Amino acid sequence: MTLPPSPFGSAGEHRLQQHLGSAGRAARFYDQQVRSELTAPMREFIGRQSMVFLATADSRGECDASFRAGPPGFVHVLDEHTLVYPEFRGNGVLASAGNMTENPHLGMLFIDFTHDHIGLHVNGVARLHLDAELRSAHPGLPLDTAPGRGPEMWVHLTVEEAYIHCSKYIPHLVPAPRTGHPADRPKDAEYFTGSRAAPVHQSAPGRH
Repeated sequence: MTLPPSPFGSAGEHRLQQHLGSAGRAARFYDQQVRSELTAPMREFIGRQSMVFLATADSRGECDASFRAGPPGFVHVLDEHTLVYPEFRGNGVLASAGNMTENPHLGMLFIDFTHDHIGLHVNGVARLHLDAELRSAHPGLPLDTAPGRGPEMWVHLTVEEAYIHCSKYIPHLVPAPRTGHPADRPKDAEYFTGSRAAPVHQSAPGRH
């Protein structure tokens, strides 16, 4: 039996569901887990997170994956349909933000590795705003998203869908103080492309 298409998900995933016989399970997932706005537990979850993974693509569909981190709550929920996060000065490439100017679709993945071992996908349409521009519209934006650093711009996401990433394969990570690098570690700029090779770390027995 062919089920009516869900308002969530892509045409490609719906075709594969029909082909592989998973349309029924997928329909239950869409109905039970996918929302077109951020629920109260989702908003609280985002407010506790200190990292997020990003997925963008340019106008040709060339993809880029990236990572952002900051104090808990550096991704700021404005309301159930909107969240924002700051972009700070980096290497000047602006790969993620550049993609958003061509193709505004942004995927965000928040994962709690330390307590609840659960993840949250948030997908939507992104716009870029200068710091002063966004603060004039939302004066309650946090000022200390990164101590000693001011955002160059903000990413403003209008949420289209949000849904769970199940806990099954999420590893448990234990927070620890960040320590200095060993003396034989190359500088970041030379780690993968410099003449000095990065050190090879031996795996613990039985951990491959």
